[in-house]
Amino acid sequence: MVEILGHHHISMLTKDAKLNKDFYVNKLGLRMYLKSVNQDDPSMYHLFYGDEVGTPGTSLTFFEIKPMGQTYKGTNSISRIGLLVPNEESLSYWKSRFEELGVDHDVIGIYNGMMALHFRDHEGLEMVLLPNDDRKVPKAWQNNRYTDVPKEHQIMGMGPVEFKIEDVSEMKNFLENDLNFELVDSESELLYSIDLDGLYSDIVLKEEKGKRERPGKGSVHHLALSVADEDELNKVKELLDEKEVVHSGIVDRDFFKSLYYRHSHILIEFATEGPGLPYNDVEQLGQQLDLPGFLEPRRAEIEGNLDPI
Repeated sequence: MVEILGHHHISMLTKDAKLNKDFYVNKLGLRMYLKSVNQDDPSMYHLFYGDEVGTPGTSLTFFEIKPMGQTYKGTNSISRIGLLVPNEESLSYWKSRFEELGVDHDVIGIYNGMMALHFRDHEGLEMVLLPNDDRKVPKAWQNNRYTDVPKEHQIMGMGPVEFKIEDVSEMKNFLENDLNFELVDSESELLYSIDLDGLYSDIVLKEEKGKRERPGKGSVHHLALSVADEDELNKVKELLDEKEVVHSGIVDRDFFKSLYYRHSHILIEFATEGPGLPYNDVEQLGQQLDLPGFLEPRRAEIEGNLDPI
């Protein structure tokens, strides 16, 4: 059985890196801890936001694709991202902040039986803030000293991630029998977790018929699930090989190793917790363009093709 530790990161598409940075740093109070490029196409930025040092489970990442058009929402997609805040008082803080900063949001309501504040970024990406209260979170998660959001209300990390799928039966089987997720609730949607004491690994399955989503700006590219190390990643590879399904094989991303697999039209990445970012000075994270070793010889060319942000 593959051992999943929780969410690792989630990756989206944006049309404008500058506006993207403004929203996630200046409005949501996250740290841009890594500024890099798409390793498969270094002509585009890959921006990473999260806690102070980009701990797995806190990271929202974005690929900048300037010609990107509008998202046409539909099924077979990752449709909503949950973000955890400390408590219900934090929801009131964020509602006031959103009103002040002009962020599109709803009134405080309910999501999966919890108090919740739904909101959207400047490109229509659907998100929801949820109070973590006394539930468990990974010990490595940190606060961010580099924001004006008070420590007691900062976004902590990723919570439930919502999938819309035409037929959820195969995804249910994959989560339960291959990845050891447990069914938490089946009242309205199917809520799965690897840790019933926390929200940091939750996946929500919604069965929805209709047209498939056509991705564009503000759509989700993939969800990455966290595994401990390369040995555990090899277990994922062996599992998928036994099923005789197509996958990427193990890919070295420099900061971690990954394997990609598309299930029910949704791209899932499995990523190792380490080695993580090599850094000596926390204050300098995200200030310079970080490149993986194999792209370093092309630094001048790559930087010349990117607009400064």
